[in-house]
Amino acid sequence: MFRHQGKSRTLEHNLQIAIVLSFVAGVVNVTGFLSIKQFTTNVTGHFALFIYDVANFEFGKGAIYFLYLFSFLFGSFSSSFLIEKFRETKRLNVYVLPTSIESLILITIAAFSNFENLLHPDLIACMLLFAMGLQNSYVTKISNAIVRTTHLTGLFTDLGIELSQLFFPKSHPHREKIKATIKLRVYIISCFFLGGLIGGFLFTRINLKLNTLIFGAVILLMTLFYDDFKFRLILKKRKKTAHNRKYNALRLKSGSSK
Repeated sequence: MFRHQGKSRTLEHNLQIAIVLSFVAGVVNVTGFLSIKQFTTNVTGHFALFIYDVANFEFGKGAIYFLYLFSFLFGSFSSSFLIEKFRETKRLNVYVLPTSIESLILITIAAFSNFENLLHPDLIACMLLFAMGLQNSYVTKISNAIVRTTHLTGLFTDLGIELSQLFFPKSHPHREKIKATIKLRVYIISCFFLGGLIGGFLFTRINLKLNTLIFGAVILLMTLFYDDFKFRLILKKRKKTAHNRKYNALRLKSGSSK
């Protein structure tokens, strides 16, 4: 899921990571909005408010929205920087650190939210935007910009375009590829919605408040451990197969020499 990159990635790999990360983004988006009344998975609205405040010479308020924008940008930069740095050192799974940092941020916000006055709403917003910048960056790099999980505007745009292409088979003959992409986008949208639904339920009905973020962090960490466990299992199986082939080849060689 995380390890496969480039030509080795398949639709199944992209579906798996899209399901997990869009679900987590949905949880974060709803939890952020219910707790601090700010959207924390995208910056489109914050940019509009930043321009509005600057245009009205309210630079103090505009500075807050600038920090929101910068937090998302810095999260994206940090994720990409860490990935490139890990690649230079030839580490195998370069996505462990950005994903772990995202999980740590969610857990930290949840933990400190249980103590009054330790976290200001603007600080929470900046931390969540940084975390979502991290996520959006590494999922973009993993999937070669095929999967985006933190905001839906571009997804709905692309989905509308691809659905329209199905009505023109002569101009777009690769229907199976288009259908596969449509399937991916529907999964992302559905899981984002499901994450928001469950996040809202945990926040309001179970009264977890910001502790709801722990649920998202646990999903991320479980996915990392599962991905690592599966990789080690496959690696062990390949080594065993290679050993058996070598053993059988030696047996055949010794048998033919007799």
